Order: sequence, then C-alpha cells, then structure tokens
Amino acid sequence: MTGQTFVAFDLGAESGRSILGSLDSSRLSIRQLTRFPNEMRSLDGHLHWDVDALFGELKNGLRACAAAGAQPVSVGVDTWGVDFGFLDHEGKVLEQPYSYRDHRTDGMMEQFFERVPRQRIYELTGIQFMQLNTLFQLFAARQLDPGLMERVDRLLFMPDLFNYLLSGVSGGEYTIATTSQLMNPRTRTWEPELFKGLEIPVSMMQPILNPGTKLGKLKEDIATAASLHDVSVTAVAAHDTGSAIAAIPADGENWAYISSGTWSLMGVEIATPILSTDAMDLNFTNEGGVGGKIRFLKNIMGLWLLQQCRKDWSEVARYDYEGLVRLSEQAEPFRTFIDPDCPGFFNPERMTEEIRKYSRETQQLSPETHAHFVRCILESLALKYRVTLDQLRRLTAKKIERIHVIGGGAQNSTLCQFAANAMGLPVVAGPVEATAIGNILVQALAHGSIASLQDIRAVVANSFSPVRYEPIGTEAWEEAYQRFVHISSSMQEQPR
Repeated sequence: MTGQTFVAFDLGAESGRSILGSLDSSRLSIRQLTRFPNEMRSLDGHLHWDVDALFGELKNGLRACAAAGAQPVSVGVDTWGVDFGFLDHEGKVLEQPYSYRDHRTDGMMEQFFERVPRQRIYELTGIQFMQLNTLFQLFAARQLDPGLMERVDRLLFMPDLFNYLLSGVSGGEYTIATTSQLMNPRTRTWEPELFKGLEIPVSMMQPILNPGTKLGKLKEDIATAASLHDVSVTAVAAHDTGSAIAAIPADGENWAYISSGTWSLMGVEIATPILSTDAMDLNFTNEGGVGGKIRFLKNIMGLWLLQQCRKDWSEVARYDYEGLVRLSEQAEPFRTFIDPDCPGFFNPERMTEEIRKYSRETQQLSPETHAHFVRCILESLALKYRVTLDQLRRLTAKKIERIHVIGGGAQNSTLCQFAANAMGLPVVAGPVEATAIGNILVQALAHGSIASLQDIRAVVANSFSPVRYEPIGTEAWEEAYQRFVHISSSMQEQPR
C-alpha cells in the first residue's frame, strides 16, 4: 500500500515537533507542521513537565495537519525516557510529572541498594545505573510521600500517557519500558523483586506492548476539533532513541551508532542482552529496540553541556547553535578536557562555573573565552566517544568499521569531524530527523505498508542522503586521547 500519510509527535527534553510523513512506494518525504518549546517548570521547589501545555501542542499539531489538507492514517508519540505520570482511580492525571533532572533522587540509588544490591539489580534488568532512572524516581516518590501510592491507579511513561490522552487506551510500550530499570529483558515482563523492594504494587504497571501496536482511534472530541476522521493512535518505538535507531540507513553488522542530542547515546544492536559484571562496571545498558533488537549502549552527557553554557551566556550574547559551533574554530585545540559524565555536570546552577571547577581540580588551563568552552566541550565529547568505542569492542567482540550519527547532532559538522578524528573511523551523519522518521515508519509497519526493520532502513537509505566524514589528524588525536584518559581517571579517583 502506498500514498499513506502519518504524523509523528516527537517530544524532546528541550523542544517538540509534529512531523507529517508521506510514504509513496519506497520513498518517504517529511515536513514539519509545528515546533514548540518544552521547558521544565519549578513547582514547590521541584522540576516538573507541563503535561497540559504539551498535550495542547499535540492538538495544535493535529489541527495543523488538517489545515495542510492531510488525513493521516495514524499518529504516534515518542519522548525521552524514564519519566512518567500517574493516573488516579478516576483515570485522571494525578500530578504534573517530575523531570528526571529534579534533585529528589539525590542519594536514592545508594539507599535502594540497601534493599536490593546493585549487582542483583543489573542481573535482573541490564540497565545502567543513573539516579534519574524510573526505579529511583519511584523510590524517591515513595520516600517523600508514603501515602502517594494509595491515590495511584496506573503508572504511564510519558509517551504512553500522551497515547492515553489521545485514545483513552493505556499500555506500556516496550522500548520506553526498558529505560525504567523495572523490566526484566529476558522475560520482557515487569520484575516483581524490584517492586517488592520499592514496596509498590506491580499492578500499577501496564501490559508491555511491542512497537507497532495499534491502540485505537483518536478520541471523538479530539478528532472532531481537529477536523480529522478515522485516525489511529499507534504505539511506535516510544523511546525517542528507539525510533531514531530504527531509522539508521545501515546494512550489515559492523557499525555502531551515536544518537546525538541533549544526550549522546552510543552503542550497537545485539540479539540478546549482555548482563556481565564488566558491562555493569562500565555502566552499559540493554534497552529495547524495533524488531526484537537490544540496544546495547551507554548514555553520555551530550549537547546538554553546550545548551547550559548557552543559557549562562544569554544575558551577554544570544548565540544560535551554529554560531556556537563556529566559535570553536577560534580556540586552540586540546587546551582543556572534561569528562562529560562527571556528576557535577548533571544539573549545576551554572555549567560554565562547573567546567572551570573541573579544569582547576585537574590542573588544566581554565576556559577563558566562550570559544574555549565550546572547543572544550566538542573535543571532550569526541574523545569520550573513543573511550566508549573501545569498551563496546571489548564487551561485544564486534568488528566496528563505521559510526552512524543521527539526530540533531548530525548537523554539527565540527563535532562529527572531531568524532571521526578521535575514533579513527568514518562517521556517517544523518538523517537529522531520524527520531521522527523512525516514528513514522514504525506506524507504517503497524499498518502494513512496510514489512520489517530491514525494509524501514531501506526506505530511509532511499529517501535521505547522509554526509560522510573521514578521519584526519589521527596522530594528534591519539595523543589527546591518552591525555584525556589520564585526566578522566585522575578525577574518578578523588571525591568531589
């Protein structure tokens, strides 16, 4: 079947879009219908997401679709991972969902390890340890408000929550469920041992659905208000990285990926989870993908570092991201390095001050100009990718010959070139809109227009042209890598 249209709602932790996709034979064309900001709100001293505002933007996207003369077959929602909302016993949203960057989870990992040991949690879930994980958010919620769970009927992850608001049907899509550190990747069910440790009933969790599951139709009032009819709501690969990885125009096995945005998620596709002690110690994670794949990857603090520096400078300079990247060309190379995953960079009051602090503590030259900061961040990210590449090769025994970079960071030509230089491998950048493209094509899979993950990737390769970066100056980058490893290791050995 050809000539179908689909709408992807792609919600990131900084902004969201509605994207219209038209599939004709083996080619996909896309265009943006709406774009809107997504900002954390401070309520009673905690950071939350404004579900009402975001849902209003989804309805605006539906109206824009109708205004463009399109009658889509389906809509699908993807978001960032781990965050969730509660429904009460009347099916209403209980409170505005907390943001994963809220500090209520500070220290909660260590407290929970007293109930279920770290090693056991990894054996059960295969998910890397980050205080933002749903497991520790739930533990924090339980600690801060012991009576909360009596008021809760259902937990819905962010994309599942929007699917529910659109269709009235609740479920727990597989790729987003795997980010929670609550699901067993062997059984693909919720892990009761962890809920026992939380003292929370597993009954609040929803049935796990495969990506490409038809949920139902748009609610009548929403469809009428948008002048749309007979539109399905489809559970896509609801974790944005899951959708993005599905849209990598790759064949064969000898490649790795970096989904580059606020976070850099770097990994490979594998058939079964890797739950070894080495994988745990190196903090790798086993998340779900399309077609039953496992996304074996590491979360690296990505362009968040640059976003927060830009925020710090907003009173004296209004940079767009292209302007920020151009700044890096004005700074000398290899002046200052940071480990992007240092805990101090997670959500500091001022990112620039935290970077200066790191440079002082590692006895490096502190960045002095905006150009110094940008160069430091981009070089450090590229060198962190090299560290992660070495770890991936060791843990998986894969012969990795190229790196696919997708997402917004694929537009950052300086970072892509630095990554190629640091890793000594070709970097293939694009498509930029991989998440929305994957979202759309999983909808097409659900509705019979595409038969497999392999077909999805063939459509992407036929529809979008990537940019290839070959490594240059690798000898100088190898020297920089050795210095980066030394600096990072010295910092890990001392408390901050």
